[in-house]
Amino acid sequence: MFLPLPTPVPGSSTVSPGSPGAPSEADLLAFARRAAADAQLVSSLPLDPRGRTWMRLNGPGDSEAWLIGWPPGTGTGWHDHGGSHGAFATAGGVLTEHSLAARMPTDGWRSLELADGIDRERRLSEGEGRAFGAHHVHQVFNTSAEQHAVSVHAYYPPLPLMRRYSRSGQMLRLEQVEWPEEWA
Repeated sequence: MFLPLPTPVPGSSTVSPGSPGAPSEADLLAFARRAAADAQLVSSLPLDPRGRTWMRLNGPGDSEAWLIGWPPGTGTGWHDHGGSHGAFATAGGVLTEHSLAARMPTDGWRSLELADGIDRERRLSEGEGRAFGAHHVHQVFNTSAEQHAVSVHAYYPPLPLMRRYSRSGQMLRLEQVEWPEEWA
């Protein structure tokens, strides 16, 4: 389910990466944690028992932010954020993140053989979050069989694209590139 985008914040402007007004990973994480702690905001997200729901938020410094509801047993699959850095925080329930502990190349490959020991797993309970850099590849799951999870995600610059991957053992394959207009 996709909820309509709210109107932009008046007076907002475009900020390029690395400029003084660009939010850092720490800024995005602080925002995600504050938003995740806002009980009124979190309760405003309608939850669907079958599919993820989301609502766009105004993030700091023209970043892109999302409030996401995760029904039991749902996840993202392996993906990156098109070169944007970001953060997310759990507002309710528990999310599990599987990530790759390596700076991944973004262009010029269709499959990569991953080294042993590259896998990381984190469980993020309510109030916990993490920030990540521009070359982060991960998948996020609500592994609960009974409870929804809710989280806040923020990215800067706003997502230019997302690459979707499949994984078989130590092989990671680029399967699809998604563009923002496909999410609307």
